[in-house]
Amino acid sequence: MAQVKTQPAFTRGDHTMTVPMELFKENRERLCQRLKALKDLPSGAIVLLQGGVAETRNDSDHELLFRQESFFQWCFGVEEPDCYGAIEVDTGKAILFPPHLPQSYATWMGRLLTEDDFKFLYSVDEVHWSDKIAEVLGSKRPSLLLTLHGLNTDSDKYSKEAVFPGISEFKVDNELLHPEICECRVFKSDREIEVLRYTNKISSDAHIEVMKNVRPGMYEYQAESIFHHHCRYVGGLRMLSYHCICGSGVHSAVLHYGHAGAPNSKLINDGDICLFDMGGEYYCYTSDITCSFPANGKFTEDQKVIYNAVLAANRAVRALVRPGVCWVDMHYAAERVLLEHLVRFGMLKGDIEEMMKVRLGAVFMPHGLGHFMGLDTHDVGGYPHGTSRVNEPGVRSLRTARTLQARMVMTIEPGCYFIDHLLDSALNDENQRQFLVEEAIARFRGFGGVRIEDDIVVTEDGMELLTCVPRTVEEIERVMAEGRQNHKPLPQDKPSNSQ
Repeated sequence: MAQVKTQPAFTRGDHTMTVPMELFKENRERLCQRLKALKDLPSGAIVLLQGGVAETRNDSDHELLFRQESFFQWCFGVEEPDCYGAIEVDTGKAILFPPHLPQSYATWMGRLLTEDDFKFLYSVDEVHWSDKIAEVLGSKRPSLLLTLHGLNTDSDKYSKEAVFPGISEFKVDNELLHPEICECRVFKSDREIEVLRYTNKISSDAHIEVMKNVRPGMYEYQAESIFHHHCRYVGGLRMLSYHCICGSGVHSAVLHYGHAGAPNSKLINDGDICLFDMGGEYYCYTSDITCSFPANGKFTEDQKVIYNAVLAANRAVRALVRPGVCWVDMHYAAERVLLEHLVRFGMLKGDIEEMMKVRLGAVFMPHGLGHFMGLDTHDVGGYPHGTSRVNEPGVRSLRTARTLQARMVMTIEPGCYFIDHLLDSALNDENQRQFLVEEAIARFRGFGGVRIEDDIVVTEDGMELLTCVPRTVEEIERVMAEGRQNHKPLPQDKPSNSQ
């Protein structure tokens, strides 16, 4: 945390964005207002959250780079691990409880922050060491402690509920808080949207740098490193929102490629289509952008057809987005456009609505259209109580089925992929195979896939596009041609000194 002399704020330097602590004070106020509207909440309640915990790798003493727990970050903006935080619902006063570290830690960590340091840096009303939680909260005589316990419908994991020695002496409710704070996170404040604009700007520019520098003969992980370097060096985005998906050739059809078992390690070949899904993170606020382009800078005719089909689906959804539309309907709209283009190209035949009934679109786009985004790439609130998934192929993968409202931040990411086991299954399905032109399908086996992903804010009358990257075939080819003029030799191109 930078030592700011005037108003407390987060920054990574004059060339990066300054995020005032007022952002988190506003978040706390929004939460308190929502909680006070609950009829069954007594006065004198206190919200208690436990932040993320510093961890080591497996059984070693190798400390992992810490990233704050998202609910705690939303309320307090604290960078340090092992903290607790409390909010008095009636007054909005914030209390931070950082760990009281032994002075010997200063040898390894530098000067330890004092209680006054924490109070100033994070603009809270009180700071006490975490070993005093029971004593401090007891002196305030809360009617109820509201702790966080609820299901994340994306991960099927439960949030971490705050516990501390002495909590049994308090009356605790662990059900009221979770749905209310999730709803607060769904709707972004002006200051939150500003941070998301910044994260998108830096990440968009990093994607453009990759487009300019990628080429056949480069490894996927080398392209990944260009993205990460730009985000960190230019924008101060030390962390990424998720591991980079840098799929080339057939790997561009692997939806979550880039994991430990497939670590972006393939050599990029001439003629490959590249699907790069990458996003940087600033102060825990995320981005999620996918660009698809030809490795050699020039689309083939087949690549153009698939790319333009996906681009048309992306833009059709963008034109429809506004408050009041159902996200499930947006998914169906993207599928229809995609199927129409594949019929026009001669890969499919027959009636589009009949294809929709047998869920043919899910053969080519097996994932959902998009998701909420904010402090998590797949942000919370997708399926609040009373909302259920539509149990159909493709649509069941949607991370929300809600009706759009202003201030929701979403991704729009239609795709078209040629995945052997899905194509084989469709060809063996009597309801689906009648629409498939098998000879044309066979030609695209091994093609890979195309995804075009943008981040947007739903506004009062439409949407704001946060992502700013080349999207048309012509724009992409022009940017890649400009980049080729400045290509430097790759490390693997240089003569080796070894015998």
